[in-house]
Amino acid sequence: MKKYISALLMGAVLIGSFSFSTLEVEGAAKVKAVAYKNCTELNKVYKGGVSKDAKTTNKGGKIKYKPFVSAELYKLNEKSDRDNDGIACEK
Repeated sequence: MKKYISALLMGAVLIGSFSFSTLEVEGAAKVKAVAYKNCTELNKVYKGGVSKDAKTTNKGGKIKYKPFVSAELYKLNEKSDRDNDGIACEK
């Protein structure tokens, strides 16, 4: 009987932890992609700008902040990437 209760409790803990981790991932994945009017507006939300992928490097020299990585967000704000290095509005 003790083994049955232990197994039942372990199952409940595993299911509960899986449910919470799934919620966190879903919440993080729901970044709303917005086309910003200019870099000033974009940098209010994303201090380091927006990068199209994590492997992209800045061509324009040293930057203060790490850019936020989002291909969809970058695509909407690609017009703000003046040096065409894959990072829009880097600081």
